[in-house]
Formats: sequence, structure tokens, C-alpha cells
Amino acid sequence: MKNMLDMIKGGLVVSCQALENEPLHSPFIMARMALAAAQGGAVGIRANSVADIEAIKAQVSLPVIGIIKRDYPGSEVFITATLREVDELMTVKPEMIALDATLRPRPHGDTPETLVTAIRARYPEVRLMADIATVDDAREAERLGFDCIGTTLYGYTAGTKGHRLPEHDCQFLKDVLAAVSIPVIAEGNVDTPALAAQCLALGAHSVVVGGAITRPQQITERFIHAINGNGVNRE
Repeated sequence: MKNMLDMIKGGLVVSCQALENEPLHSPFIMARMALAAAQGGAVGIRANSVADIEAIKAQVSLPVIGIIKRDYPGSEVFITATLREVDELMTVKPEMIALDATLRPRPHGDTPETLVTAIRARYPEVRLMADIATVDDAREAERLGFDCIGTTLYGYTAGTKGHRLPEHDCQFLKDVLAAVSIPVIAEGNVDTPALAAQCLALGAHSVVVGGAITRPQQITERFIHAINGNGVNRE
């Protein structure tokens, strides 16, 4: 069987997610989004929740990066934060599981190291993706034996707030690529086809795009912002 990382190399992974407060929240809709992405040429899908992944796998044969977003009191970590989420995900067998690999305090006093060790012991077959926010996170993720690194959380932690992956000619992506030897997946505010191509040209293993493709309310907001910013008179 072909390695999942080989399957997505040089290609586009589409993140099909809609949270409970979003208008497209529905396993059926996410599955149709995934089908549309597959027909458009995506090489993989990133999805949140057991229900969504199960529905997506019934519609497409693309490999899935699975996550579960869940809030825990006293911790800012919410992407596949504990072994509980991993156990739930493995009931639908995503080819890869992504988890927050930042150095922030985790629920129950866990650390990325204790979680990775537990996952490797229980599910040696699943690939692990480290969602990171800093170069130090990336180095530690490589040390812990993650299969790949995603720039997913850059700009979404207290220490990186206000930053975006595209800024300064994708300097953060360059820094991560220089710091580690395992595959790096560009993810987070990759909002144009040109930027996705640029990330791959810089050496990213693949690119994950979500909101720019699958969140129509965000896409609409970008249009409205541009229209209002240009002083267009809509009367």
C-alpha cells in the first residue's frame, strides 16, 4: 500500500470542516464538499469529527487527516488534545491524525511526548501530523517522532497572534523547513492558488487549504471587505 505522505506529496489537501455554529455544519454537506474537492483534483481531505470522517469516507477514496476539536477547561489546546479523541478517531480509521503539538499546557497535565508515546503503543499504523505554531514546536515534534509537521497554528496562539503564514514572503514556512528534516505541510491562511503554489515551490510537502475553498461565509466576507474597502457605493 502506498504511503499516505507519498500520496499527498506535491498536492492539495482540502480541509472540509464546519463547526456547530456555522451554516454548513453537517456530515452530509462535508461529504459533498469532499466529493467536490476530489473531483477538482485534491489529493487528500482534512476533517473534524467522527461523523464527518465517516460520511466523507463513504463518498471519496482520498486519504483523510482526522482531527477532533474539543475544548478543555484550563487549556488552550483543542485540536485532538487527548488520547480520548484519538480513540474516537480510530473508530473510523483516518490515514493520519493531526494533533496540537505546541508546547502549551495540555489537559490532564499531558505533554506531546506522553500523548505520542501512548498513540504509538496503541495505534502503530496511524500517521501523526504535528500542528505547530513556532520553530521550537517543530523541532520538538521531529524529536518526538511525528511523521510530518503542519504550520497550522502559526498566528493562532498567544505567542504568534497577529502573524500569518503569507507574511514576509512566507518566512515562517522557510524557517520551519530549514529547522527540520521531516515533511512540512503548509497550512493556515493559504487563501489563494498563487500562495499554495508558492508554498510548494519553497519546499512544502503539500498544502492544506480550508476556508478559502469550503467556508462560503468567510469567502463572502472577503468580498464584502474588499468592496467596502474600495468605497463602492451600493445604493
